[in-house]
Amino acid sequence: MFGAPVDNLRLLDVDSRYGAGVLAEMRIQGLGVIDEATLELHPGFTVVTGETGAGKTMVVTGLHLLSGARSDASRVRSGAAKAVVEGRFEDLPDAATAVAGDAGGDPDEDGSLIALRSVSVDGRSRAHLGGRSVPVGVLADLSEQLIAVHGQNDQLRLLRPAEQRSVIDRYAGDELAAVLAEYRALRQEWVRVGAELVERTERSRELAREADLLRHGLSEIETVAPRPGEDDELQAEARRLADADQLRECAGAARGAVSGAPDGDPDSPGALALVDDAVRRLSTSDDPRLGGLSPRLAEVSVLLTDIGAELTDYLDALDADPARLGEVLARQAELKALTRKYAADVAGVLRWAQDAASRLAGLDTSEEALAALTARREELAGTLGTVAEALTARRITAAQDLAKAVSEELSGLAMAQAVLEVDVHPCPAEPTDQHRLRVAGQWVHAGPDGVDEVELRLRAHEAAPPLPVHKAASGGELSRVMLAIEVVLAHADPVPTLVFDEVDAGVGGRAAVEIGRRLARLATSHQVVVVTHLAQVAAFADRHVVVDKRAMGGVIGADIRTVNERERVVELARMLGGMDSTETGRAHAEELLAVAAADKQAANRGRRRRR
Repeated sequence: MFGAPVDNLRLLDVDSRYGAGVLAEMRIQGLGVIDEATLELHPGFTVVTGETGAGKTMVVTGLHLLSGARSDASRVRSGAAKAVVEGRFEDLPDAATAVAGDAGGDPDEDGSLIALRSVSVDGRSRAHLGGRSVPVGVLADLSEQLIAVHGQNDQLRLLRPAEQRSVIDRYAGDELAAVLAEYRALRQEWVRVGAELVERTERSRELAREADLLRHGLSEIETVAPRPGEDDELQAEARRLADADQLRECAGAARGAVSGAPDGDPDSPGALALVDDAVRRLSTSDDPRLGGLSPRLAEVSVLLTDIGAELTDYLDALDADPARLGEVLARQAELKALTRKYAADVAGVLRWAQDAASRLAGLDTSEEALAALTARREELAGTLGTVAEALTARRITAAQDLAKAVSEELSGLAMAQAVLEVDVHPCPAEPTDQHRLRVAGQWVHAGPDGVDEVELRLRAHEAAPPLPVHKAASGGELSRVMLAIEVVLAHADPVPTLVFDEVDAGVGGRAAVEIGRRLARLATSHQVVVVTHLAQVAAFADRHVVVDKRAMGGVIGADIRTVNERERVVELARMLGGMDSTETGRAHAEELLAVAAADKQAANRGRRRRR
């Protein structure tokens, strides 16, 4: 399925920071017009071309799916149960390895890592990483370290103010990121304190009523002062006091049965007297067998003596004092009054009191508490304003550097007079804005990303006024501006694989050649994959992949193949207006390849000299 690689068109010199391609291979099944295909990727610049409708965009769709993007069941090939995209990654950076390890994914024996995404016709999506089923979000986290896909939709996204601010922050790098993290932490605390102050001020009456109720409850409980387990103890004591007569009768009869009548009536001997008589009789017998029973009966006598003594003590302690019973019942009533209001038992009442005390401590609505919160908010506002100024200063510096770098790129993209300006200005705040912050003498809106608004403006030529980039640039110029931004950002982007999906739309002629030249230079530090319809861009690639449309049994399909040098000339000629069957078209294609090869060789020589 694959042709021979075009070795003589590969880059001669690759930046030492960049080794083998991170995405080494991608297999696609049942996606769009692609039934089954395998795409081998290598270091440097790989271009994907093909006729309209052949399915080359499905390559980018597959990369989007591997990157954890939202799935679309309509992309599943007609007749297929599901679409499957599988990617093999090599030479993983540490951050990507950490993402895979945290998800339980294991690399293969050769160190490569397999990621898989499937989408069924009913819309269900599944993801696997390193042989383990994982949430789709894990693939998104992995792709943040490995792949950046840039397409026409990304161009439109970059026109949004929030995304333009993000561009500046990405370009500025770690130094600005550290200040932004400090700003966000301070702002979170500032917002929290401000919200608490507003709540306490606006709800002061309600909170005051709640505090009074809590104080009243705590006062009631403190007055009664219940002890843990006291309710159970009182219940047992009340039962004894209420049943004292019955208990005395029962214990007295039992003591008489054990020790005999209290007056010593011989006609009412107790068990103890009878046992003692038996011991005496047995001890006088000469029969060893009877004599052997005497010690055992003696033990019974001792036990009966102890029981009789305990029954006597019980009777002496038994008190039918009505006054004490009244005290116990009154105490029970006090405790019951608490358990009716606050909990089912004394233990619950004590827990309620503990929780109420904690809640009351947080309901301080006094003037002192409000003043303390106000002072804390003002202190945080001052610190936050200082950090916001530092953040703005770094953004302004980064904006100036970015504008200069992009303008230089535009000069090489047939827009020599165009100048990009990146305007960083404060975001004004309305008087009613709850996140209003005073910074450098003016009131601004303190959002989660700072107090700045960022706008990309383009000056088409020296005499033209700077306008928002989408107003100042035509369709083709907008593509070149966005590509210039992406190229500049890519040099500051740690992601090793960059994918461009027809970012050269609306471009032709000399500008197309310059786009190809810049993508080739970008490929010296990144793995670059480009889907294009321009022969001038494709000529600069190190490897050329063609997506061919085919029809089998009335069903449209597609093949993906890496072309050799002869096949590449034919494909470039086709891209030059369908001239693949003419000698002129092929000669023009060969000329493009020769110009691209010479340009890359010259660039490599220049790089070696600079080293």
